[in-house]
Amino acid sequence: MVDDEDGVAELLDEVEEVRAEDDGGAVLRAPDDLALRLQDELAADLMGQRGGALTALAIAISTLGFLSQGMLTAPRVYYAMAEDGLFFRSVGFVAKRTQVPVVAIALQGVLAIVIALSGRYDQILNYVISSDFIFFGLTAGTLFVFRARQAREEAPNYKVPGHPWTTALFVAASALIVAGTVYTHPKESFTGWLILATGFPVYWFWRSKNRRRADT
Repeated sequence: MVDDEDGVAELLDEVEEVRAEDDGGAVLRAPDDLALRLQDELAADLMGQRGGALTALAIAISTLGFLSQGMLTAPRVYYAMAEDGLFFRSVGFVAKRTQVPVVAIALQGVLAIVIALSGRYDQILNYVISSDFIFFGLTAGTLFVFRARQAREEAPNYKVPGHPWTTALFVAASALIVAGTVYTHPKESFTGWLILATGFPVYWFWRSKNRRRADT
């Protein structure tokens, strides 16, 4: 573990001065990598070496949890798309013994590997955050729509603790996270949105294909 003042000062100097020369002589910077290293060093200085290790472990567990939910939920989206005729029918195959969409899960695994190999962790994270939290906020916002409809028809048959305040807080937090990510990482954010936008022509293609099939 580095000395508190000297270690932090050294890392701050690196944040300001670190450079790398590529073959063409262009100057490259790696602020995100240095920021991550600075966080690790500060955690170790404030809580000791064991505290730094526990912080790293907590981050790893959080990342694993997020990846796990993605691996569980995304294949079900592919399955639903296939069932609705908006994707290849084979993706909707369900194993008889396990009753899970094995083709969709395998497809998600392949896509995860491709994404993992496409860039640095922080780059990929910013691709996802700028898009995911838009839909997290929109999903939470639908509670206001459902509650308004049920108020006209019948009493709500589900409970949301603290609604509407907790729901509004989550929507606002999601909006701030998206705005902050776009402000600090505009290139990665717009790249993520561009990847997201490629889904629109695919959707329109499958939809028009189904319409032509229904008309014949």
